[in-house]
Amino acid sequence: MKAVKSFGNKSTELRLIQIFKRFHITGWRRKYKLIGKPDFVFPDKHIAIFADGCFWHGHMCRNVTPKDNAAYWSKKIIKNRTRDAYITRCLEEKGWCVIRVWECEIKKDSLPDKLRALCS
Repeated sequence: MKAVKSFGNKSTELRLIQIFKRFHITGWRRKYKLIGKPDFVFPDKHIAIFADGCFWHGHMCRNVTPKDNAAYWSKKIIKNRTRDAYITRCLEEKGWCVIRVWECEIKKDSLPDKLRALCS
């Protein structure tokens, strides 16, 4: 698990960049200084996008907890989900639109409905 990077992940961030390019979505920035460190930010539109890994953020598409140290992983995923909700709430209170895109949505290699508004 130490090999999993929090930045530049191929299954989420880099694939989402490919989708942005294919659909000609421009204006996004990375490493934008904002609470929660969004993966992508559209500063002009006040949109923060998080590309969440299904395992790490507890999406039900996988619903798999490792058998080794299951209590630890369950607690960690709950903590991650709680932090995600807190970050979303903080950003929305500051006037940002927060979009969370799941890894499984990105892997379908199409533009998730949540991002269609960015095309216009």
